[in-house]
Amino acid sequence: MKKIIACLLALILVMSLSLTAMAEDIVKIGVYEPASGDSGAGGKQETLGVQYANSVQPTVDIGGKTYTVQLVYADNGSSADKAPSAAQALVSEGVSVVLGSYGSGVSIAGSPYFAEAGIPAIGISCTNPQVTVGNTHYFRICFLDPFQGTVLANYAFKTLGMKNAYLLAELGNEYDVGLTHYFQQAFEALGGTVVSETFPTGTSDFTSYLNTAATLGAEVFFAPVSIAYSTQIISQASAMNATFPLLGGDTWDSNKVAEAAKGTALKIYVSTFYQEGGAPEFDAGIKAWMNQNPDMLTNNGGNDVVAAVSAMGYDAYFVALEALKAAGSTDGKAVNEAIWNVQYKGVSGDIAFAEPGDAVRNVAYIKTANPETGNWDFVTVQSVE
Repeated sequence: MKKIIACLLALILVMSLSLTAMAEDIVKIGVYEPASGDSGAGGKQETLGVQYANSVQPTVDIGGKTYTVQLVYADNGSSADKAPSAAQALVSEGVSVVLGSYGSGVSIAGSPYFAEAGIPAIGISCTNPQVTVGNTHYFRICFLDPFQGTVLANYAFKTLGMKNAYLLAELGNEYDVGLTHYFQQAFEALGGTVVSETFPTGTSDFTSYLNTAATLGAEVFFAPVSIAYSTQIISQASAMNATFPLLGGDTWDSNKVAEAAKGTALKIYVSTFYQEGGAPEFDAGIKAWMNQNPDMLTNNGGNDVVAAVSAMGYDAYFVALEALKAAGSTDGKAVNEAIWNVQYKGVSGDIAFAEPGDAVRNVAYIKTANPETGNWDFVTVQSVE
């Protein structure tokens, strides 16, 4: 009996040590994205890219040891008020690096908590310059709003031939207000004239703003707002038979926005990070992956059209893996130092970082909503001279 008990104790000890070893072989990556609120639809699409990347490469070799990558999720609620608790939740989970967020405001709001914990964050589509300014822990793989605003202003003025623009942003939204500011700077420098307004959070009726634009003789209506607002603007602009083109930033690059334009006479143009078809193997893979799971299709807006932010989420995950490998450690501070020297060829382009943590990006894609198919059609690749 004593021998049996001893054997059982030995077996339990071995199993306990094995489980401990397995636990030590896990590295956690935080997914700091909105799954609810005005930006929830975009956050879900961005998260899809991260999840697909994790399914493609679920492990990473760090310091001669193979780790299983565990994704840890925190919903920042599309709100700067809710973002701190989401950031703190990831810190308490012991993540080594954070990915996100869709939305510059929530990225800025969560940033101090990552800094205090010594955890680096890699922004995916947070384009406002303030995300990385004044710190050494927040990075991003997307272009910035000064570039995007100039790209859109050049396209509107030089290509579309528009000289009078009406700009609309959500009051207090760093992304909206920042991007309209940079558009206005570039558009006026080209010789155009601008009228700029803001609307309060929670607005659902945009007819007064659309009517103001029409009354003022605006030739283009630029509103780089969230998906929730943009679909309402499209519906109401169509109902009033608006003749001016609608212009949006990367937040408009969603199948929900393109579907909202279906059957209308509106002309809609957006700037974005990626065009489906740019990386055929990736496109085919993520489409097959989404079609295997109805929940994934739902999170993508109901179909398998590849969103640019999904491609960016995919690239951000692999950038994080490269940083972990280069660091040779799961310690956040070591990973932070390693990110500066990461160079990665992603599906959205080559990625490398420059001060203060921004990716070197010099092109944007211009797309237009096809009113017959409800899809996006590629227009051109746009750069800034």
